[in-house]
Amino acid sequence: MLVKNRLLNFDNMYIYQNNDWFTFSLDSVLLANFVTINLRDKKIIDLATGNAPVLMLLSLRTKANMYGVELQKEVYDLAIKSININNLGDQIKIINDDVKNLLSYFRSDSFDVITCNPPYFKYKDGCNINNNMIKAIARHEKELKLEDVIAISSKLLKNGGRLALVHRPDRLIEIIILMKKYNMVPKKIRFVYPKRGYDCNILLIEATKNGNDGNLKIMDPLYVYDDFGEYTFEVRRMFGE
Repeated sequence: MLVKNRLLNFDNMYIYQNNDWFTFSLDSVLLANFVTINLRDKKIIDLATGNAPVLMLLSLRTKANMYGVELQKEVYDLAIKSININNLGDQIKIINDDVKNLLSYFRSDSFDVITCNPPYFKYKDGCNINNNMIKAIARHEKELKLEDVIAISSKLLKNGGRLALVHRPDRLIEIIILMKKYNMVPKKIRFVYPKRGYDCNILLIEATKNGNDGNLKIMDPLYVYDDFGEYTFEVRRMFGE
C-alpha cells in the first residue's frame, strides 16, 4: 500500500513508501550520517537508491548536485515522488537503470562521493528468497553484487573520491579485499551494535580511491538503543530530534 510518511523528524520533509515492498531502514540513516561530505564536493551519487532516503538526508548536509540510480521501476517511481514533494528536483536526479550501465550516463573520474546501501545477501539459483521479487532484489545479490558496486565506484570516482557503504559485518573481509582489488583504500570503519552487550550487526566503511595505505580510523562503536530500550542520543540526533 502506498503511503506518505514524514522523513523522520525533519520539518516539512516527506517520503513515499509502499508497505507491501519495504520501507527505508535505519541503515540508510546511518549511512547518510557516516559518509564524509566536504564543502568542495560537487557531485554525489547513491547506488541502488531505493526511494531515495539517503539522498534526501544528504540534502540537509550539502548543496552538491546529486544523483540516484534504481533498477526497479516501481521503486524508482517512489523516489521520483519523494524528490518532487520535497522540491528537491533541481538538486537530485534519479536514473531508472542498472548500476552497471552508469558509464553510459557519466564520464569516469567524475564523482566526489558515492554512497550505497546494497543488497546484503548472496544469491544462488535455488536459494530461499522472498517471493516478492521487489523485496528479493533489494535484499539479495540477484541483480547487483558487492563486486559490481565497488568496481563501478572505482571507475566513477575521481582520484581521492570516497565510497561509503553500509553492510553486514560478516562480509568485512570480502569488502576490504574487493576494495583493494579496485584501488580503493579503506579510511574509516564504524561498527554498529543494537545495544551494549550485543554482537555488532551493522558495518559502516568508507574508502578513498587511490588513497595512501595507512591512517585507517576505527571509530567509536555506535549503540542504537540504550539500557532502557530507547534510541540513544546519537541516533535521535540523526533522526532530527
